[in-house]
Amino acid sequence: MARAHTMGRPRRRAFLIASMERILLLESLRRGNVQKLIDGRAGVQGPIEKKWNVDIVLKEAEYDPCLTMYGSGQCDAVCITDMDVLNPATSRPSTIILPTSTSFGADALLVPNSIADIKALRGKKVFGLAKSVSEYCFVRNLELLGEKEADYKFSNMDPGAAAVAMQQKQKEIEAIVVWNPFVLETLNKRKDVKVLFDSTTIPNEIIDCVAVAQTSLDKPGGKDFACAIIETYYEVNKRLAAPATADDTLVAIGDKFSHLDLKAMKKVVQQTKFYGTPKEGLAVLTGPELSKIMKKVVDFCVSHEITPKAPEIGYGTKREAPGAALRFDPSYIKLAGGKAK
Repeated sequence: MARAHTMGRPRRRAFLIASMERILLLESLRRGNVQKLIDGRAGVQGPIEKKWNVDIVLKEAEYDPCLTMYGSGQCDAVCITDMDVLNPATSRPSTIILPTSTSFGADALLVPNSIADIKALRGKKVFGLAKSVSEYCFVRNLELLGEKEADYKFSNMDPGAAAVAMQQKQKEIEAIVVWNPFVLETLNKRKDVKVLFDSTTIPNEIIDCVAVAQTSLDKPGGKDFACAIIETYYEVNKRLAAPATADDTLVAIGDKFSHLDLKAMKKVVQQTKFYGTPKEGLAVLTGPELSKIMKKVVDFCVSHEITPKAPEIGYGTKREAPGAALRFDPSYIKLAGGKAK
């Protein structure tokens, strides 16, 4: 739980990190903790926390518990996808302060080489986590290929279990939709398996981001909390971009991610495109494509009963979109950049 300190002392804000589904990009914030840009312990501050006069408490949990804890108000902010934030936002108005990356091959449909094209999977079970970005990636690719979703059977299965089953050549597992590291691990262990399609066909539709409860942003220190997270994220990205620190940072992330080596991690970060600079982040939040993308995402979530209704989506500041349940707000990146220079 987050609680505010008395005036003049740093305001404490709990920030929940999902350590499974999107661990790579979320890990960049944890790296900020390890590299002492911030200190994730309660009552202890890193230099960025001191600059913004906040005390960020980092909590790691698997992805589904993260969604539950955020939705129930047990933390102020969460790393989440543009799709998964819709449901909690219907009861807890939320603001996207920072887009972190997009899947660009990190979500993929894997099949044996014997399957020539998607039509060979008609009527067969395709395994993956239902009502998640995996199913979204599968359905959107069917649409792009001119296929009907009704002709296919997407069957719910934990991505880790699905990957292991395919790696073990279990007979009934002919097709899986999973994300990294399961994609790379499966391809490494089975040379007779290939990617039939992946998320490169839907760029910027699966967006990882940081969502903050609007009530938390409205509290004293809320804006500073948001800015501290944003600055930490961009500082770690600077280290990923700098030749002198890039490899060491990737190796450290790989150890946490899935014990992948440097070569594999370089592949991973090609398949997860980071919005690694304020310019790139602002381009997402202010670009003309975002509202079109979110309409696709919302329509999918409503039609697949992931969320009971379409939340009102807003773009801009709270003053510009006061009634939105979910708002994409570029002002925090701009505010963080003004002080971070």
